[in-house]
Amino acid sequence: MSALIEFKGFNKFFGEQQVLKEIDLQVTSGEVIVILGPSGCGKSTLLRCLNGLEVAHSGGLKFNGRELLDKGTDWRDVRQQIGMVFQSYHLFPHMNVLDNLLLGPLKVQKRDRRDARTQAEALLERVGLLDKRDAYPRQLSGGQQQRIAIVRSLCMNPKVMLFDEVTAALDPEMVKEVLEVIQGLAREGMTLLIVTHEMAFARAVADRIVFMDAGRILEQNPPELFFTNPQTARAQQFLEKFSYVEALPRKTQTKELELL
Repeated sequence: MSALIEFKGFNKFFGEQQVLKEIDLQVTSGEVIVILGPSGCGKSTLLRCLNGLEVAHSGGLKFNGRELLDKGTDWRDVRQQIGMVFQSYHLFPHMNVLDNLLLGPLKVQKRDRRDARTQAEALLERVGLLDKRDAYPRQLSGGQQQRIAIVRSLCMNPKVMLFDEVTAALDPEMVKEVLEVIQGLAREGMTLLIVTHEMAFARAVADRIVFMDAGRILEQNPPELFFTNPQTARAQQFLEKFSYVEALPRKTQTKELELL
């Protein structure tokens, strides 16, 4: 099966600092990839390069057979096919939920309003938030806003979804409701690339774990192999640190994870 996404010898610099080093990664349609690694290792930058939010410096990056690093790439078109959800929800505060969801389909894709609304309401019902369609972001919890942000990306009918630490800013009791939405997408066959510090979730949802450190991919393995028998000393050290962190009180965990 040909790859939907392919990084080949991919490099990225911030000034003189190289943050991604000779990245080789292939993702097939319907695959769920979870990217793990310490803070600052390049996980989020990798996702941002795929969505054209960061400029690459060398190597290759193909999406659906198309080389994205060509000068003529229309990133506006590409981003309609690659949805991305961040730590922050980025909902427009002056617009209600439904208007937030319809903005992209109507303004960017020029779709029929009735069809776009029907899809948006169906997706809201799927994530248990249809009753919030007329609410404003300030009236929603953090978990509800993050689910709305996911629905907003899905309304564009993307071929792949990118999730960058989408639970990092949430209170612990709100994490579960967001992760359940992502697990539902995985079960339905959506191609997903996920950056997360939720180890149990990563183990449950991933088809493959990609472990990064210092801008390089050190391991790519099925989750059971990665979590029970990591192939590098750095991955073993990383997992041992997480075992220690998970034993700490929840408030302390957040500070420890930032240092990991």
